[in-house]
Amino acid sequence: MASEFKTNMNDNPLSRLAGAYLAALRTYIERNSQAGLLVAHELGRRAVALGLETLDLSKIHIHALVTLTLQDGSADARDDMTSRATLFFTEAITPIEETHLHAQEASADLDELNATLKQRTLDLADSQRELQQGITERKSAEAALKQSAAHSTQLLDDSRRLEAHLQDITREILTANEVERKKMSHQLQDEIAQALLGIHMQMLALKKDVAASNSDLAKEIAVTQRLVDESVKVITRLAREFGIPHEK
Repeated sequence: MASEFKTNMNDNPLSRLAGAYLAALRTYIERNSQAGLLVAHELGRRAVALGLETLDLSKIHIHALVTLTLQDGSADARDDMTSRATLFFTEAITPIEETHLHAQEASADLDELNATLKQRTLDLADSQRELQQGITERKSAEAALKQSAAHSTQLLDDSRRLEAHLQDITREILTANEVERKKMSHQLQDEIAQALLGIHMQMLALKKDVAASNSDLAKEIAVTQRLVDESVKVITRLAREFGIPHEK
């Protein structure tokens, strides 16, 4: 280190800093003034600007102190010089220590930021899972709704087909009743026609025989009356069987 300073004292920023440090330390030791400590603090700021650490500045300090102690070899002078140099060095490394403190604080802030980012990442992952679950549930609900709609449509179609079938059955029943009524009407008409035909034939016979005998006329009339009675009974019976009101 000493040889480096001797050969490269003014060749680079580090050498220039070492030379300035030596001169400032000598001045402070000789005068022991507060201004010298301000100069030490400024040298520390220059060291920070050069990217030096405490160990680097301590090497510069030791080199300067050795140089100065070699110039004054008395023990008392060395002790006094060492004591004052310690104060100078303490002030010189303050900017570096402050930089370390800021670095520590920045590191703590970075750790906190990383922790926050990690938590945000976890929260985002949870949100994404909840969103995916919501999407899955929505798709399931849509599928269930579509299935329900299809089922409802099927039920509606079945209901319409059943209604149409019932209408067909009703028409068939009405048609069958109509056929039955027509059948009953034809049967009734036939029986009435036969009865009336019998009455008509009897009346014709009465007209021919009315002059022959009164007793025979009475018999014929009685027979005719019975025919009429039988016709009325037949009509009444048929009307009762088929639920048709009988008009008197």
